[in-house]
Amino acid sequence: MNLLHVNDRPGAYPDSWYAATTGFLAEQPALDAPVTADVCVIGAGFTGLSAALHLAELGYSVRVLEAQRVGFGASGRNGGQISSGQRNDVATLEKAFGFERSKMLWDLSEDAKGLVRSLASQHGIDCCLKNGVAHLGLNRREMDELHEEAEHLANRYDYARNQVLDKDQGYQLCRSPAYHGGYLDRGALHLHPLRFVVGLGRAALAAGAVLHERSEVTRIDRGAKPTVHTGKGSVTCDHVVLAANGYLGDLVPEVARRVMPINNYITATEPLGDLADKLLSQDVAVADTKFVINYFRLSHDQRMLFGGTESYRYKFPHDIAGKVRKPMGEIFPQLADAKIDYAWGGTLGITLRRMPYLARITPNIFNASGYSGHGVAAATHAGQLTALAINGQASGFDLQGSVPIGPFPGGVAMRWPLMALGMTWFALRDRLGF
Repeated sequence: MNLLHVNDRPGAYPDSWYAATTGFLAEQPALDAPVTADVCVIGAGFTGLSAALHLAELGYSVRVLEAQRVGFGASGRNGGQISSGQRNDVATLEKAFGFERSKMLWDLSEDAKGLVRSLASQHGIDCCLKNGVAHLGLNRREMDELHEEAEHLANRYDYARNQVLDKDQGYQLCRSPAYHGGYLDRGALHLHPLRFVVGLGRAALAAGAVLHERSEVTRIDRGAKPTVHTGKGSVTCDHVVLAANGYLGDLVPEVARRVMPINNYITATEPLGDLADKLLSQDVAVADTKFVINYFRLSHDQRMLFGGTESYRYKFPHDIAGKVRKPMGEIFPQLADAKIDYAWGGTLGITLRRMPYLARITPNIFNASGYSGHGVAAATHAGQLTALAINGQASGFDLQGSVPIGPFPGGVAMRWPLMALGMTWFALRDRLGF
């Protein structure tokens, strides 16, 4: 089943608060003839548009093929949070690879945050970019672990942007009875993701890249000069960039075995007025320590944007608002009667290790995907790293790609039911407080 068509209307953005507050690009023409280019990019999200922008600035001719619209997938639907570090914390990375390699990966993630800032500034992208993401624990043990992480980052990684919060300080920031403190990362970011990705699209067009919307890829002929086929046209090129993340489907088996799509959901309440300041006292985003994470922040028009819950079926649930209202009510009983104006779902790509999958599928076909819920900055940076690798500067791409990403058990056919079984166990752990 193709996730490009299961949950959405063809060529239509979801009915999200993001879509309601974004000025879109004019629809770009579908590919309807055979063409040539130096590089063909599949997917017009953070990865693909960043790759296209940086390649065009380097002088390459670039065609971007997007099955729906610019930013249609996870890039335009996510929580808009940019946490510091990789998707795995430094303790996990140190245990797997040692301190030196963990530090190199940390530095890459710092570059990723810096890239988002510089692109937004350089191209005048009005995406409500703000500093601050708080990480809060659900019990004393988790708070202590977060404090230890902040201390370790300061002592070993020279990262001093974390403000440690005890339980009372955490409550002053986030007026939820669920949390026991943690830390506030002043160097992390949050933004309006759909505005940011549309801004990347404008920048890529201005740099000379050609975008084709409503141009779903049906086949890739590999070889010295790959040809990428759509329903009505084709691109013959020197290099291909696979940048479709959870929406790539089974187009490339090597990626399908390692990157699995899952669905996640967000709601936006009605504008909350004075109540907003009684929920969050600062304009920061929050993420908690649940395995199926809750993440939230206030919008610029004082709505609560609350994300949480996942599903491992192809179809979105019928009542997304009801599905998300439950964890939102557990975190903020104050919102029990708040009206939900928008509720939407999106599909992201995860890997078994929960780290991105950057790889050369063949010498001239590059993949960057599998950001596992940590993709706003990582995907934007992966696009730049891929562009540089094509240009012969592959050190960053190879470093991120050096993290081994194994296939899911059971192959493509069985990965969904096995993942659902495993996630049911982790959801139970969350509920029991383990």
